[in-house]
Amino acid sequence: MNTVYAGPDDCPRTVPLFPLSGALLLPRGQMPLNIFEPRYLAMVDDALRGDRVIGMIQPEPEEGRQSPVPALLKVGCLGRITQFAETGDGRIIVTLTGISRFRIVEELAATTAYRQAQVDCEPFAIDFVARAGEDEVDRDGLLRTLRDFAKANELKIDWKGVNEAPNEALVNALSMMCPFGPREKQALLEARSLKERAEVLVAITEIELARSGGDSDTTLQ
Repeated sequence: MNTVYAGPDDCPRTVPLFPLSGALLLPRGQMPLNIFEPRYLAMVDDALRGDRVIGMIQPEPEEGRQSPVPALLKVGCLGRITQFAETGDGRIIVTLTGISRFRIVEELAATTAYRQAQVDCEPFAIDFVARAGEDEVDRDGLLRTLRDFAKANELKIDWKGVNEAPNEALVNALSMMCPFGPREKQALLEARSLKERAEVLVAITEIELARSGGDSDTTLQ
């Protein structure tokens, strides 16, 4: 990114929120978004006029209930719009690059069609240190589990790219792409360290493999 975020003080305290179940953005990760709802088109327009920052967050799992204004989980991730394109049919395609996780302090009574909140990035100061804790990751264990998952699901993996990726990029990319549910995604987001995130990812994957008996039609995208 052209803008440097050296610490929590560099981040906005009030951000627009994009609630999206099952979506996981992590620091320095990239998330493409296809925007078509009018309220979120307005949100992106406003962000582009300002600091380009959007807060990705998951709604509370509703356990089968429908709500026009779902409650939100408390931890999300700030993303800066680093790519933008119009499609010509009313949609826009943006790419968010993750900055830092945040905790919602208070949701605001906004006059905009989209939701806004006061947020705090201070609890996640480690997010501003690139590749922090890489040496503590059990890379061999992570790759072993990935191979088992790929074999069980007949996935084609770019092993050259995987082997060349540093631990932070590998753990976070796999966490963002993994085809698991909202609760599992939130556990990955809230992991206290890169080592813990890798351990959570391995545990979730092993549970999925055991549940499917090695015969799952889940795909990694």
